Amino acid sequence: MSSLLKVDNEIKTKVDAFRERITGEAEDLVANFFPKKLLELDHFLKDPIINICELKEIHSEINLTVPDPILLSNLHDGLEAQNAKKRKLEDSTAEEKVTGTKVFVMPGGMMKSNAKLVDLIEKVKPEIRTLIEKCNTVKMWVQLLIPRIEDGNNFGVSIQEETVAELRTVEGEAASYLDQISRYYITRAKLVSKIAKYPHVEDYRRTVTEIDEKEYISLKIIVSELRNQYVTLHDMILKNIEKIKRPRSSNTDALY
Repeated sequence: MSSLLKVDNEIKTKVDAFRERITGEAEDLVANFFPKKLLELDHFLKDPIINICELKEIHSEINLTVPDPILLSNLHDGLEAQNAKKRKLEDSTAEEKVTGTKVFVMPGGMMKSNAKLVDLIEKVKPEIRTLIEKCNTVKMWVQLLIPRIEDGNNFGVSIQEETVAELRTVEGEAASYLDQISRYYITRAKLVSKIAKYPHVEDYRRTVTEIDEKEYISLKIIVSELRNQYVTLHDMILKNIEKIKRPRSSNTDALY
C-alpha cells in the first residue's frame, strides 16, 4: 500500500490519533450518553411545562387596540343620485382596493412574541442541536470502520451501511425541526403584521392563537421524537455492535 501512495508519517500519526479520538467518543456516546439522554428526555416529557391540558394557558395577548371607524362617503353634497352615479362611473378607472390601516409604529412599542412558547423553544432547541452533533460523531465512527471493498462476505458491511443511513436520516429529521421553529416565527410575524394593518378582522387574531397552540403541540411531539430516536439508535447499534466493529469474519470462521 505504501508503494502505491506515499503518506507523510507525521500526517498519518495525526490522522490515526483523530480516528482513535472519534472511536473513543462514539463508543462512549452509544454506551453511556444515548441511554442517559433518552431517560432525561423521558423525564422532560413529564414536566408540567409540556403537559398543559388547557391550551388557553399558553395564549399570548395581542395588545393592538381596534381604532374607531372612519366614515367616508364618495357622494358629494348637492348632487342628485343620478348625477352622483354618473360621476362615479366616470371617475372609476380601477377596482377599489382595501388598503387597511397604515402602521408607522406599534402603540405599545415592540410587539412581543409568545413568552411561554419562546421559553419552551429555548429549552428544546439545544436538545435538537445535541442530537445532530452526536449523530454526526457516531456516523463518522461507523464510516471509519467500513473495510475496503471486496467481493463476497459483505453482510457485515451492509449492516454498517444501514447504520450510517439511519444516522443520516435522524440528522435530517432533527434539522427539519429547526426549520419548523423558524417557520413558526415567520408565520406568526406575518399574521401579527396583518392584525396591525387590519385590526378590525377578528379571524387574524384567532389564527395567531391557533398557530401558538399548534406550535406547542408540535414542540411536545419533537421532544418525544428526540427521545425515540435516542432509543432507536442505542438499540440498533447495541444489537449489531459485533458486525459494526468487525464486519468481516476470517476465512477460518467461514469454513467452520
